[in-house]
Amino acid sequence: MARGGPAVNRTVQEVTERLAERSARTRDVYLARVGEAAREARRRGPARTALGCANLAHGFAACSPADKLALRGAERPGVAIVSAYNDMLSAHQPYETYPAILKEAVREAGGVAQFAGGVPAMCDGVTQGRAGMELSLYSREVIAMATAIALSHDMFDASLLLGVCDKIVPGLLIGALHFGHLPAIFVPAGPMPSGLPNKVKARTRQLFAEGKIGRGEMLEAEAKSYHSPGTCTFYGTANSNQVLMEVMGLHLPGSTFVNPGTELRDALTRSAARRAVEITAHGPEYTPVAEVVDEKALVNAAVALLATGGSTNHTMHLVAIAAAAGVELLWDDLAALSKAVPLLTRMYPNGQADVNHFHAAGGMQALMGDLLDSGLLHEDVLTVAGRGLGHYRGAPALTDRGLVWEERAPVSADLDVLRPVADPFSADGGIHMLSGNLGRAVSKVSAVKPEHQVIEAPAKVFDDQSELLAAFEAGELDGQDFVAVIRYQGPSANGMPELHKLTPPLAVLLDRGQRVALITDGRMSGASGKVPAAIHLSPEAADGGPIALVREGDRIRLDSATGTLDVLLPDGELASRTPEGRPLRDDEWVGTGRELFAAFRRAAGPAERGAGIFAPSGAEGGGTDRLDAGAALVLAGEGRA
Repeated sequence: MARGGPAVNRTVQEVTERLAERSARTRDVYLARVGEAAREARRRGPARTALGCANLAHGFAACSPADKLALRGAERPGVAIVSAYNDMLSAHQPYETYPAILKEAVREAGGVAQFAGGVPAMCDGVTQGRAGMELSLYSREVIAMATAIALSHDMFDASLLLGVCDKIVPGLLIGALHFGHLPAIFVPAGPMPSGLPNKVKARTRQLFAEGKIGRGEMLEAEAKSYHSPGTCTFYGTANSNQVLMEVMGLHLPGSTFVNPGTELRDALTRSAARRAVEITAHGPEYTPVAEVVDEKALVNAAVALLATGGSTNHTMHLVAIAAAAGVELLWDDLAALSKAVPLLTRMYPNGQADVNHFHAAGGMQALMGDLLDSGLLHEDVLTVAGRGLGHYRGAPALTDRGLVWEERAPVSADLDVLRPVADPFSADGGIHMLSGNLGRAVSKVSAVKPEHQVIEAPAKVFDDQSELLAAFEAGELDGQDFVAVIRYQGPSANGMPELHKLTPPLAVLLDRGQRVALITDGRMSGASGKVPAAIHLSPEAADGGPIALVREGDRIRLDSATGTLDVLLPDGELASRTPEGRPLRDDEWVGTGRELFAAFRRAAGPAERGAGIFAPSGAEGGGTDRLDAGAALVLAGEGRA
C-alpha cells in the first residue's frame, strides 16, 4: 500500500530539517551504538547463541519441552513479551490472556516467545487528587528501567510491548529505544464500549462539586462511565498514546481503537506476534525500533497530537521519547507545527464524542489518509508494517481469507467528530505554547471557547491544590474574576501531579459567569477541559521560577491567542522580590511510598525537557563526524533505502 504523495508541507519540512540538524551529533552517536549491536545480530543469529551454556540453560529452564528444544538450536528467533498487565487499569486488564495467545502465534510463525518481564502500571484515575498521584510521572522512568531489565537477558531478537495508558507507553518505548537494535511492536487492547454520555458525566461532576447531588449518585454515574475492560473512552493521555503509536508506525495499521473481546481484536493480536518474527535481524525485513523512531516519525507524532487536540502530557512525553532516540525535540518545534496543523477532531473533553465515535467516523485511517494527502505527514518512514506510512491507509477486516487490510478513502462519516484538512474545526492545532515574564507554559485550547482564551485578572495564590478546593467549598472564590496560581507542583517539587480535581470547581465558577483561569507548574493532561489554563510552567517554583514570586492580587494576563503569559508589574519589580512558599522537604514528603522517590525529585529535569531523570541518548558521546549513509544501522546497506 505504500505509495508517493504530495510534497510535504513547508512548515513540517522546515521543522523536521531543524530537528535533524540540531540533533545531528547525538543522533549519530546513538545510531552508531545501536548499529554495532545490529551488525552483531546480523552476523550471529539469534541473540541467545552468544550466551554460555549455563546462561542459556537458566534462560529456558522453565519452558515447555518443545520450546526448550527450539531454544537449544540456532534457527528460531526469540521474542520478548513485556507487559503492563494489572487489574487496576481497565485498559490493561485484557492483557491477562495475551501472553498465551502471543506465544502460540509466535510459535506458529517460527519463533519462541517468552514473558520477559512485567512493568508497573499506575491508574491515574484511582490516584487522582491523592498522594499516589505524586508518583505518577516518576513511574515513566521506573517503567523504562523495568523494560530495560526485561530485555537485558540477551535472549531476544524482538519485543512485543503490552501497554496503553499515560506514562506506561512512553516508559516502555523509552526502555525499548535503549535496545534500539531490536524490533518492537506495541500490542494495544482497545477501548471499552461507550458508556454514560460525556456531557452527562461532566454535568454530574459539576453538580457534585456544588453539593447538589450526593456521593451515591456521583458514584453511580462514574460506574456507568468506566464500566468494563478496555481503555477509558475519553480522549486523554491513554488514547493519545494509542494515536501516536499508530502514526509513528509502532502499531499494526488500524489496530488502535478496536474493542477488546472481539474476533478482530484477537486476530490483530496474533498478527502482531507473527509480524514480530518477520522483522527480526534474521529475515529480509529487519526493522529495528531505532530506525522507526527517527526525526520524521517524531514530527509525524507531533502533527497527529496537534490535529487531534491530544493530551498535553505529550509535550513532555514526546520530548523524553525523542531524547531516548538521540533527538532533541523542543517546545519551539511543537509551537511552529501548531501554526500549520489544523484541528480535525472533536473528542471529549474537546467535544462530546468519544474514541468509539471517532473510530466509527473513519478513525485513524481517515485521519492519516487526509493528513498524508495534505502533505502534513511524512510518508517515507519505516514502520513495523513496512516502508511507507501509506500502509496505514488500510483498515483491518476479517474475511473468508482471514485478516486483511482494506484501503479506505480519507472521508469522514461524521463531520461533528472528524473533519478534513480542507474544512477543520480550527485552522491551527489544539495546543499552544505560551511565554512571558512568568516563563514558558503549555495551553490546551481545543476545548476552550474563544472568549475565554484571553483573561486578565488578579492572582489568587495557592501552594497546594487542596487550598484552592477548600477556598471553593468555603465560598471564598464566589463572584469574582481571578487567575488561580498553583505552584510547587513541578517535577522537582512533588512529582508534577495532575490537578484534575480542580477542573469541576473552576468549571462551576466559569458557568456562573466569572472569568477564571489556572496557572501551574503542575499538570492537567488530556482530561483538561473548558477552563483556560497555562500548565507545565517552566522553570518551576522549586527551581526558582518566577511563579514563586507572584503575590496575591497581582494582575496576570493569559493570552492563548497571542501565546503570552505575564504578571503585569512595573519593570524590575518582579526580579526584586524573594520567593514565597516552598516545596515539601524530604522528611515531609513521606507516605504512600513517596519517600522512595526522593532521589527522583532531585534528578528531575524541567518540563520543557521532558521532566525526566535520564541523560539524552548520545549526549555522552564526543564530537563525531556525520556518519556515512547506511553506516549507523546494518539494514541500510542490506536492502533498505
